[in-house]
Amino acid sequence: MALPIDPTQLDDEDVGVKRTTLDMDHEAAVEHVRETFLDAGFGIPVEFSPSELLNEKVDADRDPYYVLGACNPAVADRALDATDDRMGGLFPCNVVVWEEEPGTQTVYHVSIMRIARLVGLAPDDETMADIVADTGALAEEAFEAL
Repeated sequence: MALPIDPTQLDDEDVGVKRTTLDMDHEAAVEHVRETFLDAGFGIPVEFSPSELLNEKVDADRDPYYVLGACNPAVADRALDATDDRMGGLFPCNVVVWEEEPGTQTVYHVSIMRIARLVGLAPDDETMADIVADTGALAEEAFEAL
């Protein structure tokens, strides 16, 4: 199957990458990211630790890695309407915190709204462009506050 896009031609802006480093322990970083995203207008309906799961289930020996499923309800509602409910297949917007080394955490996010447009799951129209802009502004606010 051929991909509908050439991934080698995409850059971080195309997929809405946001990334920063926090100098704190892993648990403190997860709490800080959670509170910052809540303050920026996101809810966190889902969160889990893939590293704990993988270390337990397949003895993966992974460093701390945590996923916060962030969601702004008003924007999520608009995105569902704009995509005939298909956008829910990508919900929630994940913010990931992983430990680079003890005391240094990476916080990482990509825009599911941008990715949905790239792969044809969401329309490339003005309504979706507004949703992409709104979610980008919310994510930018949260990352600036980190």
